[in-house]
Amino acid sequence: MTIATATEVKNNFGFYLNSAIEGNDIVIMKNGKEVARLISNTKAISYLTDSLVGVLANDYDDKAMKKERFSRQ
Repeated sequence: MTIATATEVKNNFGFYLNSAIEGNDIVIMKNGKEVARLISNTKAISYLTDSLVGVLANDYDDKAMKKERFSRQ
């Protein structure tokens, strides 16, 4: 993982883009805080699907969830 400021990424975007393409994660900082990450498209897809594990499993009651959602309106 590489950490870079927003200004560094702005001034050297091609370098950081190639680094992401090669599979490296780039954490972008602004004013000392993490504000974004630059990752390859293939990593982004696996990151999203990994975060859904369990969410789409049959371990929830869809009728109860619908009832809860409609009660908020």
